[in-house]
Amino acid sequence: MRTNEPDILGFFISQDPADPCVFTTYERFADQGAMDRHNNSDVVARFFGIAQPILDGEVTLMTCREVSAKA
Repeated sequence: MRTNEPDILGFFISQDPADPCVFTTYERFADQGAMDRHNNSDVVARFFGIAQPILDGEVTLMTCREVSAKA
């Protein structure tokens, strides 16, 4: 990821302990352009092409403003 998309600053996947079928992905980007390039990339399109048929529900995308971080 750092080689192909160096403007991705962080990528984390969490699993809900109460419902192991629920996952949350946190992605941090250097800027809006980096996020747009990633979200419109072939890699993301391939992921959703594979994942969408096996998901039990819709994917919810939220873009948030980071208010605190620890480096």
